[in-house]
Amino acid sequence: MSVKKIVLSSREEWLKARNNHIGGSDASACVGLNPYKSNVELWEEKTGLRQPEDISGKDYVIYGTRAEEHLRALFILDFPEYRVLYDENNMFLNSDYPWMHASLDGELMDQEGRDGILETKTTEILQSMQKEKWHDRIPDNYFCQVLHYLAVTGYEFAVLKAQLKSEWGGELRIATKHYFIERKDVEEDIKYLIEAEKRFWNFVESGRRPDLILPAI
Repeated sequence: MSVKKIVLSSREEWLKARNNHIGGSDASACVGLNPYKSNVELWEEKTGLRQPEDISGKDYVIYGTRAEEHLRALFILDFPEYRVLYDENNMFLNSDYPWMHASLDGELMDQEGRDGILETKTTEILQSMQKEKWHDRIPDNYFCQVLHYLAVTGYEFAVLKAQLKSEWGGELRIATKHYFIERKDVEEDIKYLIEAEKRFWNFVESGRRPDLILPAI
């Protein structure tokens, strides 16, 4: 296995490069666990039949993009035992899985010298159902994203830092959660996702439309 990290010169170049791969935010759609996009819609995007929706101007996307550097800085302050690195417009490629790429919010190194992943999320809790998805667990679509990054990089662990905003009774509340994931505990999940993404990419390369994966009720 050969893992290569490249740094693109601009976001535009990064966006162009990611079209030829499955990225972390695509991973959950491949297995029917993305609440916003089906596997068929993703296939249509990757085969050029559908233009991906441009959400860059939406308030929650702008907030999340601007918050990322601050959340990373807070992680550095709160967890000094980790070394944190970050390159803008980074892209990891793995020779074993040429259909996949990973772009990380941060690279970690723990006190044992092990390499890891930092992923940051911001979300606004509007319903109790959304709050439940974060209770002692990571929402399925974000869990798939972390598994995808572990697969591509080969790293040993991941930390997901999530800022959850909610408003109850006119009062703004902000909670921060940290989820620590060891690769050895999710190896079977990683293998399952790799095989699912490989099957999906075969549909992309062949031009055959996949069957719709319906979400579990």
